[in-house]
Amino acid sequence: MTSHEALPEGFLFGASTAAHQIEGNNTTSDWWAFEQRTGSFLPEPSGDAADSFHRWPEDMDLLAGLGFNAYRFSIEWARIEPVRGRFSRAALAHYRAMVEGALARGLTPVVTLQHFTLPQWFAEAGGWLAPDAAELFARYAATAAAEVLDGVRYVATVNEPNILARMHSIRQRVTEGGAAEGDIDRIEPGEDITQALVRAHRAASAALREADPRLLTGWTVASLCFYPVEPGAEATVAALARRREDVFTEAARGDDWIGVQAYTRAPVGVDGPVPVADGVRTTIKGWEYYPQALGEAVRRTAALVGPDMPLLVTENGIATADDTERIAYTTEALAGLAAALRDGVDVRGYLHWSLLDNYEWGSYRPTFGLVAVDPETFERTPKPSAHWLGALAREGRLA
Repeated sequence: MTSHEALPEGFLFGASTAAHQIEGNNTTSDWWAFEQRTGSFLPEPSGDAADSFHRWPEDMDLLAGLGFNAYRFSIEWARIEPVRGRFSRAALAHYRAMVEGALARGLTPVVTLQHFTLPQWFAEAGGWLAPDAAELFARYAATAAAEVLDGVRYVATVNEPNILARMHSIRQRVTEGGAAEGDIDRIEPGEDITQALVRAHRAASAALREADPRLLTGWTVASLCFYPVEPGAEATVAALARRREDVFTEAARGDDWIGVQAYTRAPVGVDGPVPVADGVRTTIKGWEYYPQALGEAVRRTAALVGPDMPLLVTENGIATADDTERIAYTTEALAGLAAALRDGVDVRGYLHWSLLDNYEWGSYRPTFGLVAVDPETFERTPKPSAHWLGALAREGRLA
């Protein structure tokens, strides 16, 4: 297809969010505890976030009213099981109402079970490396299937396990002996945490399928788009891609689908990752402005998992205060996606990050949202990009 051709029937065109980043007051989670810790390096805590725990109907009304047909959101394990073995009927009912609300508005819900945050009790017991971690995660997945997910098709078990694995290894290194600031980028995900996440994903997927065979299960992987910037760095690029991305993508073989999440590309020298060069155009996050990442990511993912596995773009966007830049970036990203579709890559949907300006894991400064949120009143204001992208969704095209 060209970017102006009609999208395949059933193509999901919407936006994404994550519970901790928009709901507010996720007080039984490990991230909340980390935010409150004395000496935390985070610039600011999440606090009320966008108050979407109470305002989700308004958020869904906006999304549907703009012309979108899908909404990716996460449910919060820390709210559902705030104490080990004690499941909150109120939290389960809350997330069930969200699923029903999405369906009633014509939005296909794409539900993520774990988006970076964990119950504090789970983290304190060893997190993903605890002997019973996979079993506990599978029990949570089964409970979600029974109480929340009726009518849902796409379920993601874990968001960006490759980023989770590196975060774990970085924390471990710093705790055990410290690490100089320049060494952080060279810390690799440990084999123990990598395999623990794969085990948890597979256990949860099996529990979901057993509870409801209609569910389509997968997980979402951050595509890093490493590229060499020094002679002889090609081997380093290949090794980094293998450890930090490919092993997680390949673990999805046998799933019903895989999520692709792409924003930028990462420069690599002979000895490992290097900072973005001076003078290169960057975003608020300090990432290179590189909309071509999306097309490259879906092609690379498809090559790794094979032609028979459907892909969903579950995150793609830009942190910018200039909404015209957001439109320009997304226009180029969608052109790359259209080219991949034309060449036969089986992409079933595009879910923009993010619906709302939200808490970006330490700061509200990086604004990814199609919709602005007033931090005092929580008033939502759709940006021009929201109307532009919604029109494309309504008309079923990428340009």
